[in-house]
Amino acid sequence: MRTTFNNWYDEKMRATEALNAETDRAEKTLEEATTIAIVGLSRSFHKDSQFVGRYLKNAGYNIVPVNPKADEILGEKSYPDLKSIPFPIDVVDVFLPPDVLPKAVDQAMELDPKPRAIWLQLGTGDQPAEEEKLKGSGIELYQNRCIKVDHQFLIRPKEKSTSNA
Repeated sequence: MRTTFNNWYDEKMRATEALNAETDRAEKTLEEATTIAIVGLSRSFHKDSQFVGRYLKNAGYNIVPVNPKADEILGEKSYPDLKSIPFPIDVVDVFLPPDVLPKAVDQAMELDPKPRAIWLQLGTGDQPAEEEKLKGSGIELYQNRCIKVDHQFLIRPKEKSTSNA
């Protein structure tokens, strides 16, 4: 039996043809990603970024904290910025206020190789300037969506259904 929240998610995230296509792309991104940099991952156990980071790590992703004020978060080496990470990143998940997130998007675009996607967490709103910057770059942009919630509803149910087969 599906919960009310499951039904809400399906209705909200697949409400239009455009949202349905974006949700399909998000699902593919999450299925193919292995390494996720979390920009703005807090050292505080009670912050949303910590809940998301712990969840993603427990889900099997390699998480890479990006926080200039920390050496280590969630048992992982923390980097001061994206350009300091010495290995490829699949997804850049951004937990920054809307007025400073453009710097993270710019840094993500400079990575070589480029990440598959940039995920702007809930609360960042729509960012048309960032969307415009990324056009033609080959980097997917997910705006005002929670990567944890998307994973819970798009990926986790498949893992359970295949293990019961």
